[in-house]
Amino acid sequence: MKFTLSWLKDHLETEATLDEITYALTDLGLEVEEVVDRAARLKPFTLAKVLHAEQHPDADKLRVCRVLTDEGEKQIVCGAPNARAGITVVLCKPGDYVPGIDVTLGVGKIRGVESHGMMASERELELSDEHNGIIELPSGEVGQKFTDWLAANRPETVDPMVHVKITPNRPDALGVRGIARDLAARGLGRLKPLAIEPVTGTFDSPVKVRIEGGLKDKGCPIFAGRVIRGVKNGPSPAWLQARLAAIGLRPISTLVDITNFFTFALNRPLHVFDVAKVKGDLRIHPAKGGEELLALDGKTYALREGMMVISDDQGPESLAGIMGGEMSGCTEDTTDVFLESAYWDPITIAATGRALKINSDARYRFERGVDPAFTLPGLELATRMVIDLCGGEPSHVVMDGAVPDTSRAYRLDPARVISLVGMDIPETEQRATLEALGFALKGDMASPPSWRPDVLGEADLVEEVARIASLTKLEGKPMRRARPGVPKPILTPMQVREKTARRTLAALGYNECVTYSFIDGASAALFGGGAEATRLENPISSEMTHMRPDLLPGLLRAAARNQARGFMDLALFEVGQAFTGGEPGEQALQATALLVGASAARDPHGSRRPVDVYDAKADAEAVLAAIGAPQKVQIGRKVASWFHPGRSGTMSLGPNVMATFGEVHPKVLKAMDVKGPAMALTVHLAAVPFPKVKTATRPALDISDLQAVERDFAFVVDRTVEALTLLNAAQGADKALIERVAVFDQFAGEKAEAQMGPGKKSLAITVRLQPRDKTLTEAEIEAVSAKIVEKVAKATGGTLRG
Repeated sequence: MKFTLSWLKDHLETEATLDEITYALTDLGLEVEEVVDRAARLKPFTLAKVLHAEQHPDADKLRVCRVLTDEGEKQIVCGAPNARAGITVVLCKPGDYVPGIDVTLGVGKIRGVESHGMMASERELELSDEHNGIIELPSGEVGQKFTDWLAANRPETVDPMVHVKITPNRPDALGVRGIARDLAARGLGRLKPLAIEPVTGTFDSPVKVRIEGGLKDKGCPIFAGRVIRGVKNGPSPAWLQARLAAIGLRPISTLVDITNFFTFALNRPLHVFDVAKVKGDLRIHPAKGGEELLALDGKTYALREGMMVISDDQGPESLAGIMGGEMSGCTEDTTDVFLESAYWDPITIAATGRALKINSDARYRFERGVDPAFTLPGLELATRMVIDLCGGEPSHVVMDGAVPDTSRAYRLDPARVISLVGMDIPETEQRATLEALGFALKGDMASPPSWRPDVLGEADLVEEVARIASLTKLEGKPMRRARPGVPKPILTPMQVREKTARRTLAALGYNECVTYSFIDGASAALFGGGAEATRLENPISSEMTHMRPDLLPGLLRAAARNQARGFMDLALFEVGQAFTGGEPGEQALQATALLVGASAARDPHGSRRPVDVYDAKADAEAVLAAIGAPQKVQIGRKVASWFHPGRSGTMSLGPNVMATFGEVHPKVLKAMDVKGPAMALTVHLAAVPFPKVKTATRPALDISDLQAVERDFAFVVDRTVEALTLLNAAQGADKALIERVAVFDQFAGEKAEAQMGPGKKSLAITVRLQPRDKTLTEAEIEAVSAKIVEKVAKATGGTLRG
């Protein structure tokens, strides 16, 4: 919605500045998109007077002028044919930017003569296309601002244009008067009364109207118009052309410009038919389908069944509420017109406009909802303007239908308003606000005006009061605590755990993904899902038919998309719900991560290597440690079918599986179009037990001040013996004294078997002994070592390597 400041002041009596008005509009919910202040680029220029002009000594078409300015007399060289002594001109000084020629002036020499500025033409100041000479002003004082002179003598040239973004729920603001009403309610002036004097008809209209096909109930409740004969159509007055041009509309003719003026001034779209081109009466009816209409935009539209059209005896003449027809349009030869004003159903107009892809100012307003009660008053006002500008004689008004009843009332609860808004707004101010906006108050009931179809409940009354009062006046106040003392934590323990897992994975170098909870049935089946219980009844696409049974499908899809674009090294993770059924509670919170490609970028040190199962295992252990899982867990091999059976494992506490890690099965990678191998880990956050004792502080650091002792052992064991079995056996030799056991070397293969025997390998471990009460003696260390050898031999059949 565009308007100029002078246009606004036709409806609003105000002394507010442009900045105050634009700030208030945005604060009222009418967001200002753009302000074109045409006076801003003209502010540097002042008025001056030519005292003397003589021929340039070295140029036939140049004159050397002595000009009186606010800084004294200046010499200016000018090439305009009308440069002469005694005229008042517009002076551009050195340092001024001239917009029409895109130049910043300086003192220069023209054919050897110094020139201190220039005298401007209208085109150089972008006032018009006139450039046959410099501007000659009939009045004005030397040193006077040119913008001040224009404001007093040609205000339309410096009238600021404001572009406001109107939300769909505010059709009343699609007219200048509606915007003025909001500003008046805010207190930025007084809304001027709109005088509506009915125009008395002098004859019966030769064109009658009727609404057919049940459209009175839904489509066109009222259609009115009148014939005005003897009009003279031609260019509209300069003030009307300037007003329309200022908001980007092209003046066409007086009759057309009047309809455009009412569209933007009062949000009342109208249409005029050339009576000489109308055959018979006008009827409003649904299209049968197949009819064609040559519209005013020069395009021919094929009408579909049910679209509302205005037809005469020959056929369609106008697309109701959207655009008129070329065949009955007005020209300079038009002498008799039928001026139409109607109310159209917003939904019907929107459906027709979208189907035909027509955008017009009329459609934009009717589909949002114009004021139905203003249908006849708008017709009277437009009739008066047509007669004033074009002459003519009006007929009696012809009409079919009736103005729809929009009356409704909602209770205004002043205490509720204060409670919801958070500001102490007196009841008198609340009532005054609503009355200023056009609401009718009777007791505690408020009836919205007919131009506000968006007000549909008590909450809307609260919004109107708050909007006018300005929410910028809200003062921040601390909320009252539910109970005294230190507030309890906001997040639940599971929410804290989820947050910790997310931060840990991000700290490990993973990038977080947020994928859909819906996947296709084939992918769901790969991950143990795809059952009927998780199928969506109304999926948004064929690729989103089932609830995801695991987070890994989404991460693999993301990896495939990245690989297709050349990103081969990926570290992705997601924390979210996986679903086992369609009922509440049949879901589990998971933290899943995916590694694809290499562990590092290429460098001179050979750091780059393919990711492996131990990367996934280490990251799973890091997440478990961060969320408080016990340090000692059991490693199992019973993994889901989408993991590689020989290169993956689980971390458990008894039967409780807390995490799964390993290589993704090749058949899954092939189905998901991922170039592998790929490593994954899944931490089941709810499966990790919470601590039995909850304290607000961390436990004291348990550290010994005695010297720790480390001993290394190398065992020869069968090739099939797992390292974990050996580690658990060594750890169990003395649980109180042995702090840590770790593998640091493995010797296996043909060379190993050649030395140690067929089917054998060597596992080397380091054992850390940490005494608590006294320093260990050599005998005690040897006793523990012997016990370790005994335990390992018993569990694995291994012997110390010689």
